[in-house]
Amino acid sequence: MVVATPIGSLDDLSPRAVQALRDADVVACEDTRRTAVLLRHAGVDAPMVPAHRHNEARRASDLARRMADGAVVVLVSDAGMPAVSDPGARVVAAALEAGVPVTVVPGPGAVETALVASGLASGAGYAFAGFAPRKAAEMPAFMERIDRWGEPVVMFESPRRVGALLAAIAAHDPDRPVAVCRELTKVHEEVIRGTAGELAARGPLKGEVAVVVAPPAAPAPPDERALAEAITPMLDAGLSPARAADVVAALGAAPRNAAYRAALAAAAMRESA
Repeated sequence: MVVATPIGSLDDLSPRAVQALRDADVVACEDTRRTAVLLRHAGVDAPMVPAHRHNEARRASDLARRMADGAVVVLVSDAGMPAVSDPGARVVAAALEAGVPVTVVPGPGAVETALVASGLASGAGYAFAGFAPRKAAEMPAFMERIDRWGEPVVMFESPRRVGALLAAIAAHDPDRPVAVCRELTKVHEEVIRGTAGELAARGPLKGEVAVVVAPPAAPAPPDERALAEAITPMLDAGLSPARAADVVAALGAAPRNAAYRAALAAAAMRESA
C-alpha cells in the first residue's frame, strides 16, 4: 500500500492514512527518523525499514517478497506521494511484477498545493517537471522544453540552488511570471510572486521550495496588412502565394496560415491595381 504523507502540517494526515499505518506489518520509508515522528503523531508503533534512493533497488525485491507472503507493507516518503520525485517507483514495480495488488491512499501534495497557491493555475492543465537540471549547460534546453508545454510548470528545487534556477529563468525570459512557494502548510509558509527578473534579484531562501513558472506569453498576431506589403515583392519576382507563404513561415516571420492569407491579399491587391 502506498500512502501519501503530509508535506508540512501533520494535521493533514487523513483518517484513512492513519488506519493504513495502523494496519501495517512494516512501514517502508525514506528516513526512519522523520517517519518515526509521523507514526508517533498517528499513534502507530509499526516497525520501519529504510527504502531510500541509495538502497531502493535491492530493498524492492525484499518488500515484494514480504507482500507476496501476506505481509501488509505500507510505503511512505518523507513528504507527499512516494514515487513522485521521491523513492518508491521501484517498490511499486516490484510488487506489481510479483502479482501483488497496489493500493494508493492519496493525500497532500506539494505540486497541486504550489500550483494553486501561486495564482498561476489556468484550470486548463499544468505540467510537473520534477527537479530542474543541476548543470547550467542543460538549462537552456530545459527552458525551451517547458516553453513548448505551453502551460504552468511546477518544479522542485533545493533552497541552496533555487537562486541559480531563478537566474536561469530570468536569463531566458526576465518578464515571465514566477512564484516561489516555500514551507507549504507549515507555520512559516510563504509564496513569493513576481517576474523571473524580480525574484532572481532577491536574496537566498530557506526551507522546502516549489517553483511555479507561467507559460510564455502568446506572441502578438502578425499585422497581415504589413505582411502583405512585404510579400508583394516576392509575388513580383514570380513566386506563387503558396510559395511566398512557405518562405515567410520558414523565416519565422509569421505562421504559415497567416502568411498565406497575407499572400492572397497581396495577390488580390496586385490584380486590382
